[in-house]
Amino acid sequence: MAGMDEQQGRRGGLPHGRGGPPWHTPETPGLRRWEEIRADPRRLPWLTTVLLTLFVQAGTTFAAQDQTGRADLDLWARALLLIGSVLLLFRHRIPVVVAYGTAGSALVYLAAGYPYGPVFLTVALGCFSAIVAGRRRAAWGAIGLLWVGHILVSHWLYRWLPPAGDGPWGWGQELGVVIWVVAIIAVSELAHSRREQWAKDRIERERAAARRADEERLRIARELHDVLAHSISVINVQAGVGLALLDSDPEQARTALTTIKSASKEALGEVRQVLDTLRTPGDAPRAPAPGLDRLPELVEQAAGAGLTVEVTTEGERFPLPPGADLAAFRIVQEALTNVVRHSGSRSARVRVRYAEAGLELGIDDDGPATRAEAGGSGNGLAGMRERAAALGGTIEAGSRSDGGFRVRAVLPRTPSTSP
Repeated sequence: MAGMDEQQGRRGGLPHGRGGPPWHTPETPGLRRWEEIRADPRRLPWLTTVLLTLFVQAGTTFAAQDQTGRADLDLWARALLLIGSVLLLFRHRIPVVVAYGTAGSALVYLAAGYPYGPVFLTVALGCFSAIVAGRRRAAWGAIGLLWVGHILVSHWLYRWLPPAGDGPWGWGQELGVVIWVVAIIAVSELAHSRREQWAKDRIERERAAARRADEERLRIARELHDVLAHSISVINVQAGVGLALLDSDPEQARTALTTIKSASKEALGEVRQVLDTLRTPGDAPRAPAPGLDRLPELVEQAAGAGLTVEVTTEGERFPLPPGADLAAFRIVQEALTNVVRHSGSRSARVRVRYAEAGLELGIDDDGPATRAEAGGSGNGLAGMRERAAALGGTIEAGSRSDGGFRVRAVLPRTPSTSP
């Protein structure tokens, strides 16, 4: 139908209520926290940094009690510990600088002969943040710098560095440093992989939500097309009859206007029902969706447009799922609309067959076609095919050898879910 196609649904503009459209899915909280922190310079990790600073200062004081051979903790030592901790405030903003800064301050602290302790925590967190941010080389470089510097201090430069009389480290003790370095890298890489996976999952959820939105818009567009195409076709035919007979046969013109009023009222009711699903997402519709039980009304509306419809029902009737029942009704409605609009025949035959495998529909007219596109390139037949495909069924539509046109639909008894 002109002006009411699937592309209109894609462009949006359909109303919705305060709760948002039915396809809206709120994003999982926390997945974008990292990006938000990096994008907002005011969001610095003050709490964790203050707690870590207190822990490093207190932990170093406690650890120094058992290290009598090391230099005493003085203001310079406290300042170096504080520098490493304060740098962590900016670990989300400048991870490379923080990684090298914490490693450098720790190396200077150890080279000065101060006691071992939680000073390595600042390096671990700084390098962890760099790896999670994707700056692996910077993190590995900072760890390597600290490790090489520690080897030089503990095995060679200790002769010229405080405290006096300090001896070299045993090489066996370096194994603990290696384990510490490997643990930092392993945990950091794991966190980085998890972050990447979260990002992929978030993108996939956004794409899935977009697909659902597109599918919902297409469904609404099909519903509106099917409702309006049929009703406006009836109105168009009756308006022509009314205009032609307005002077010569006022009573017949009155009948045509009555038919127009009835068809327009029916269309408004169905359009309101479709739009209500947008304004009140999640609520049940106020009126049941149309199904094959309303086929007599459809025949009566077609008769108002000057089309005689013969309906034949075969087989033992069984209840259809709401989706299949609605699809069957819309397929028959669209097929009859096409007969009114595109066929020179004023009669049509509808065959409804309840078979073991499912429901079979056949709509025939004797033609001839009055327009070149009557063969089915319009949105109506495309909508019918989409409805049938969504339920796992099929649609066949085409001209017959005698000049008529046939639409044949098969809907399975148990509809499948389309991907």
